[in-house]
Amino acid sequence: MDLFEAILGRRSVRRYLDKPVEEEKIIKCLYAATWAPSAYNSQHWNFIVITDWETRRKMAEIHRWGRFMAESPVVIAVLGDPSKSSFWREDLGAAVQNMLLAAYAQGLGTCWMGVADTPYEEPIKKLLGIPENLRVLCTVALGYPAEKPSGKREKLSQKVHWERYGVQREIKEPMVLEESP
Repeated sequence: MDLFEAILGRRSVRRYLDKPVEEEKIIKCLYAATWAPSAYNSQHWNFIVITDWETRRKMAEIHRWGRFMAESPVVIAVLGDPSKSSFWREDLGAAVQNMLLAAYAQGLGTCWMGVADTPYEEPIKKLLGIPENLRVLCTVALGYPAEKPSGKREKLSQKVHWERYGVQREIKEPMVLEESP
């Protein structure tokens, strides 16, 4: 799969087939995540792979917007160590994007749910036995999609400013992903 096809085609999936995800595919997603850039090459990330239904159900109860975690066959908690990098959020964001694109390239759907600095972080840390020094940036639901959400984007020319904020011009967008029926 072409990189741009993955970037333009990936969507947040909230409905999954009742089908287990092969461990090899999970590992490829995690491996891709570890190849993300990190400040000072700190590579401070850790990942918890949750396949146990009861644990996923408890996580879905904790996270107000993550009810579908109980139905996704896999949830990955993404952890960082702020003592190793003051840019831990940026580092993990890059790792998660790699993970999401690797999942899409393998025919999997994902949904990234923020956890850091929310009321859900401490209960999730307790549930998963996460040490105090680590933070939970997010969780990623992973599985075979039971839906194909459409994606809308505003025009690039509405989001790009040239030299100073407010200086915009029309931009011919380089590609458009055709939505299949």
